[in-house]
Amino acid sequence: MLRSLSIRNVVLIDRLDIDFRPQLSVLTGETGAGKSILLDSLGLVLGKRAETSLIRQGEEKLSVTAVFDAEPDNRPLQELLSENELDAGDEIMIKRVLNRDGKGKIFFNDQPVSARLLKDIGRCLVEIHGQFDNQGLLNPATHREVLDAFGSYPQLSAAVKEAWEAYRAAAKARRAAEADIAKAREEEDNLRHWVGELEKIRPVKGEEAELSARRQELMHAEKIIESLNYAYGAVSQGADVPAALRQAQSAIDKANRYVDGRYDEIYAALDRALIEVSDAMERMENASADISLNADEQESIDSRLFALKDLARKHGVEVDDLENTLAEFKRRLSAIELGEDGIAVLRREEQQKRQGYLEAAANISRARAEAAQKLDGLIMKELPPLKMEKAKFVTMIERLDETSWNEFGFDNVYFTVATNPNSPQGPLGKIASGGELARFMLALKVNLAQSSNVCTMVFDEVDSGIGGATAQAVGERLARLGQGVQVLVVTHSPQVAACGSNHYKVEKSTSGNITSTTIHELDAKERREEIARMLAGEVITDEARAAAEVLIGA
Repeated sequence: MLRSLSIRNVVLIDRLDIDFRPQLSVLTGETGAGKSILLDSLGLVLGKRAETSLIRQGEEKLSVTAVFDAEPDNRPLQELLSENELDAGDEIMIKRVLNRDGKGKIFFNDQPVSARLLKDIGRCLVEIHGQFDNQGLLNPATHREVLDAFGSYPQLSAAVKEAWEAYRAAAKARRAAEADIAKAREEEDNLRHWVGELEKIRPVKGEEAELSARRQELMHAEKIIESLNYAYGAVSQGADVPAALRQAQSAIDKANRYVDGRYDEIYAALDRALIEVSDAMERMENASADISLNADEQESIDSRLFALKDLARKHGVEVDDLENTLAEFKRRLSAIELGEDGIAVLRREEQQKRQGYLEAAANISRARAEAAQKLDGLIMKELPPLKMEKAKFVTMIERLDETSWNEFGFDNVYFTVATNPNSPQGPLGKIASGGELARFMLALKVNLAQSSNVCTMVFDEVDSGIGGATAQAVGERLARLGQGVQVLVVTHSPQVAACGSNHYKVEKSTSGNITSTTIHELDAKERREEIARMLAGEVITDEARAAAEVLIGA
């Protein structure tokens, strides 16, 4: 629900703060007083395009701030906010600022948002209907969604969506398999040749690194042996290091006899050194013996490395990926061999999923037919009091071509009207005149209010071109609509104004060269005077006041 609207420097409005209430609120005032400015200002915080011409003369910027209740049951709004990481909390505050240079800022609860996102948010908060409205119910693309919301069969909607996704997935798998086999058949000879090449060399992951290391060793074998022999000679030739260590141990052992083993640690250290020296000499001997000077082995390694790298370049992969490449080629060959048997399995599965989709779509189609019949009956009951007893409203449900099937089923839903018995049914927005269209829209909204997500609806001169009992019927339906949602109505009809739960008057005043628009909520006495003015004109008579009392009490 819209709780308040604060406007600064918008056309004739200098500074204006308005608090709104639930149910039906009517806005009245003389022509040109500035009622349209209020709607323009509200439109700004709902994502309407901002024009610098709206900035009040002599000012550098305008700003509009709207506060709404954050309705937790408004699922489209909550999902939209969640997707964009916006936190509504208990209330939503939207502020829009526009500078004279055309630059502006938009804030959602103090978080900056884009104009496009604001427009999406605005659609979830408020519906605005005017005599020449070309959005919402006048757009046939919305009619299926409107009918589904009215019919309220979420389980059927979920089932058809799930069946559609399963059918699409099965069809995609079948098409992909057919494409793979067709492509594989085109390159079957190449595949068999590539598999032969790779199986002949039998690549193993990690082999390149091992071969490169062995090749490095073979290339420097002589230098490695020379270094090992030198190290061995340094230890074993000249002084006999092991013998010297044993002699040192013997001497320490003798000394220990006189000092009660005080030099045991020295003896143990010499013992460790003897073990390490002996181990090192043995390792050097073994390492030298292991080094190969076999030129044939090096040549063999060079040859295999070259072959591996050549195949890797050929297939555009790393050497370590050749093993996986061979497996992929084999898989593609197997797909060819699988042939029509495998495709047949996928086709059967696709057919099963298609049948499941058709059943789910048929179920929701039957539910739509029942909902359409109910909605048409309710709309037809509304038309006679609105002086449209000869008009006919019909919800059309047609089956889409298979190429247009989708997650919502195979139905094309659109609302049609005929304004006279002999007139053909036609699209809602093309057949009805301005006044008729407004009344059709009102009849629809009265019956769709419970299934709408928005909590605020605005009607701009929905009573244009009507009066008397018809205007009274319009007012009564707006009041009834206001029992379920907040309704704001801009009206020139005293009959409609008299049906309001809340009444606001828009006035224009001039002081010197400055003209300003103001608005204030009327009390009971002021309301009677305003409705009397709407009945009588400039001079308000006692008869007009009495008639106003009758209208208010009706």
